[in-house]
Parts: sequence; C-alpha cells; structure tokens
Amino acid sequence: MDVTADELAGVVDLFGALTREELQAAAAELAFKADGDFEPDAFADDVDDALHTYHLLAVENDAVEGTDAGEGPWLLAGPIAFPELPESAADLPHIMDLAERSVDRAAAGQAAESRFRADAATAVESGDADRIAELLDVSYELEAWAPVDLAAARERLDTAAD
Repeated sequence: MDVTADELAGVVDLFGALTREELQAAAAELAFKADGDFEPDAFADDVDDALHTYHLLAVENDAVEGTDAGEGPWLLAGPIAFPELPESAADLPHIMDLAERSVDRAAAGQAAESRFRADAATAVESGDADRIAELLDVSYELEAWAPVDLAAARERLDTAAD
C-alpha cells in the first residue's frame, strides 16, 4: 500500500500525536484492510520522508499532554501537511484503542524552530540549493503553524540561495 505524507499526517492528527511505532502500526492496519498483510516496518521510509519534508514533526514528551512520561518522541502533523484520512482510517481509534493526545503548540513550535534552524544551517553549509529552496517554503508555513519568528534564518537561506 502506498501512503502519502498527508495521509500519514491525517492518521497522526486523528489521535493528536502518535509514536513512530504507533503510526507504522496504524499504517500496517490500513494496508491490511486494503491489500492484505503488511509489516509496520514497511512504512519506516514513508515516515522518514514525511519527517524530512515537515509533513510530520517529532517532539519530546513536554509537547504532548495526556501521555505518560517516557513514551515519546511523538509525531505530530507538521506545518507543511494537509492532513487527509486514508480509506478506513476512521476505524483506527477502535482498532488501536489509544487515548487521544493533545499538543502544546508553544512547545511543539519550539521543537519545530530548533529543528528548522539546524536544517537551515546544514543546507547552507552544504550548499544544497534544492534543500535551501524547500526550507524557504517551509519557513513561511512554520511561522503560520506555530508562534515562531524565522526571519533571520530565512535571510540566511535567501543569501545562500543567491
């Protein structure tokens, strides 16, 4: 089963936040309903790709409420995502029996800003023009998604893009 980054974000959004293992298990459940038997690890690359593009964001425990400490890191629908539910996803809360989790937007925003700044520095240092262009787009979405100011990082990316 092919799963898009927006569908992964939709599954995460259904619960508020999921661990990587929970998300991969949810994707495997959906694949089973659609096409037959799939292993959760078959979706590891899809999750990695969605994290790379900011469709998903990984945060630590302090950004997610309604959970026991030590369960994270947590995956959230990220600033680039347009969460959409794959077919049969509405059944997942009954199948997986997970409590809904709420996200502290300020803590999630801090995590996203920290990751963005690290990604921007790496892209500038390596001279990766494609990644610089991607991150410029992400910067605007991230500022709309969370209370962060990325003007200085965006200026550094703009300068590197020239």
